[in-house]
Amino acid sequence: MKENIIVQNSRLLSLDVFRGLTVAAMILVNNPGDWGNIYAPLEHAEWNGCTPTDLIFPFFLFIVGVSIAFSLGSKKENNVPGNQIIRSVIKRSAILFALGIILALFPDIFIEPVNALASVRIPGVLQRIAIVYLVCAILFYKTTVKTQLSIFLFLLIIYWALLNLVPVPGGVAPNMGKETSLAAWLDRTLLSEAHLWKLSRTWDPEGILSTLPAIATGISGTLAGIWLRKNDLKPQNTVLCMILAGIIFIVTGLLWNISFPINKALWTSSYVFFTSGLAAILLAALYWFIDIKSYKSFTGPFEVYGVNAITVFFMSTIIAKLFNFITINTSEDQSVSVKSWLYQSYFTPYFSPLNASLFWALAFVLFWLVILWWMYRQRIILKV
Repeated sequence: MKENIIVQNSRLLSLDVFRGLTVAAMILVNNPGDWGNIYAPLEHAEWNGCTPTDLIFPFFLFIVGVSIAFSLGSKKENNVPGNQIIRSVIKRSAILFALGIILALFPDIFIEPVNALASVRIPGVLQRIAIVYLVCAILFYKTTVKTQLSIFLFLLIIYWALLNLVPVPGGVAPNMGKETSLAAWLDRTLLSEAHLWKLSRTWDPEGILSTLPAIATGISGTLAGIWLRKNDLKPQNTVLCMILAGIIFIVTGLLWNISFPINKALWTSSYVFFTSGLAAILLAALYWFIDIKSYKSFTGPFEVYGVNAITVFFMSTIIAKLFNFITINTSEDQSVSVKSWLYQSYFTPYFSPLNASLFWALAFVLFWLVILWWMYRQRIILKV
C-alpha cells in the first residue's frame, strides 16, 4: 500500500525540493554583488560548453514537465472536464507570459512608458516557461506517451537540421554563430533588434527558434513524470530505470556534442539530452532519499522555495531592480543606488572581490528564504 501512495500522490516532496533547489540557484546566479567578480561555476559558458549555471534553466523546464504529469494526470483521473483543463492551461500560460513582460518593462514603464514599450524585450525566462508549459500540457492531455516521445525526437532532429543544413537568408552558410545563425536571423527578423536581449541586440538566448528544443526539454520531464506515476513497478525499479534513462541521455548528448556542440544560448539538441539526463538522475536520487527512504531533515529550506517558486523568482527580480533603481545620498553627498550602498558598506570592506560578490548573492537568497519560510508557516502559497 505504501508503494502505491508514493507514486500516486499528486504532490511529491522530492519534486518540490528539486524545484526549490533550482529556483534558489537561479536567484543566486542572477544576483551577484559585482558582475565583474564571479566564480567560474556561477557563470554561463561563453558559448559552447556547459557550467553548473547552464543546468539551472533546463532543470526548471524539466520540472515543469514532471509537474504537468502529476497535476494534469490527477485531474484526468478525477474526470475533470477536458475543456476546463485546457482553459486553465491557457490561462496559466498567459499569466506567466504577462509576468515575464512586466519584468522586462519594470521599472522603465513608470519613467519613460513610450520608450519602454518600444524597446521591451519580448523573449524571456517566464515567457519561455509559459510556452513550454502550454505546449507540453496540451501534448500530455491530448496525446499518448508514444506520440510525445516521437515529438521529442522530431523537435531535436529538425532543430539540428535547421541550424546545420539550412542557409541563413542573405547568402550566409549554415552556422552556429552568435549573430549569424538562423536562430539569430529569425529573432531579428520577427522581433526586431529593439525587442531582443539588451546585452546583445542581435540575438536572444530565449529566442523563437531555440524554443523548439526547449519544448523538448519539457517533454522529457513530462515523460519522467508519467514514469514516476506508474504504480505497476516497485519504487526502487522506477528509480533504477530513471537513472538508466538518464545515463543514456547523457551519453547521447555527449556523443552528439562532437558534431552539434552543447550550447545553452542556442539550446542545442545535444544540450537537451545532456541536461535532461542529469535532471532525471537528480530527481531519481531525490525521490529515493526523500519519498521512499524518508530522509527529510534537510528538505525544509528547499521545500519553502519550491512551493512558491514562480512567486519568489518574480518578486526577487522586482526587488533586485528596485535596489539598483532607488538611490540614496551618502555622507559624501553622492547619490548611489541602494544596492551599491549596501554592497560597499557591508560586503566589500570585509571580503575579497570574488567572495564579496558571492556573499551578497547568498545573502539575497537567505533574505528570500526568511520571507518564504514565513509564508510557508502561514500557509500562503501563491499559485499562478
